[in-house]
Amino acid sequence: MLTFFANFMDWLYTFSGFLVGFIVGVTGVGGGSLMTPLLVLVFGVAPATAVGTDLLYASLTKMGGSWAHSRRGTVDWKVVRLLSTGSLPAALLCMLLLHYLALDEKHLKALITSVLSVALILTALALLFKPYLQKLGRSADGAVYELHAHHLAGATILTGALLGALVTISSVGAGALGVVVLLFLYPRLPTAKIVGTDIAHAVPLTLIAGLGHAALGTVNFGLLGSLLLGSLPGIWLGSHLGVKIPDRILRPILATMLILIGTRLLF
Repeated sequence: MLTFFANFMDWLYTFSGFLVGFIVGVTGVGGGSLMTPLLVLVFGVAPATAVGTDLLYASLTKMGGSWAHSRRGTVDWKVVRLLSTGSLPAALLCMLLLHYLALDEKHLKALITSVLSVALILTALALLFKPYLQKLGRSADGAVYELHAHHLAGATILTGALLGALVTISSVGAGALGVVVLLFLYPRLPTAKIVGTDIAHAVPLTLIAGLGHAALGTVNFGLLGSLLLGSLPGIWLGSHLGVKIPDRILRPILATMLILIGTRLLF
């Protein structure tokens, strides 16, 4: 009976991985926005374990996307380096802080749940206001923007640091949130290059943060394998069907769902 239940749960995790992978393939939104809340709210996985497992899950699933974008030339490696200059030290610092504080399960759960809920709501707002922020960035694409261009490197590093901290604690932020900020900071870059750059940056960030969580013992490798088994075909199928669904329909639906999940976690 116990064996049957364990096998059933494995397949349920695999199906969840497929479902999240499909949505990621259709919408392009990072799986952390969906996978971590799903593990916490539906399966009752401890928030720290959900975040740690999802970070390694994200790094492995995004490696293929990063490779594909790199082959197509849709990665700005200079921007990736600037983001990583901020995000990787921030991720390591957050992991060291969590290790040093050695929070008990109750306080760690409260910290991660709070940061996760805020990250989900920010991601939802980024999705809703993405077109307006993109227009705002492009409207500054003239003399005024050029005047502040020398601050661009610092702003990019700072953005990386904020994303690094947010992703390490909540596993959310490297997807839609990162894309929207890059659209504003780099209005001249084609959207495909913005997306490719964001994915390429997310790989080392989620890998380092995930390995840090593994060192703290907050990664479930059995769960990770089950999720990957379903997500890879899910992403492939979703990416082929996504082009047939208008963005103006997808964005509000997904944003509303993330706001509801974030509010549920917060309260």
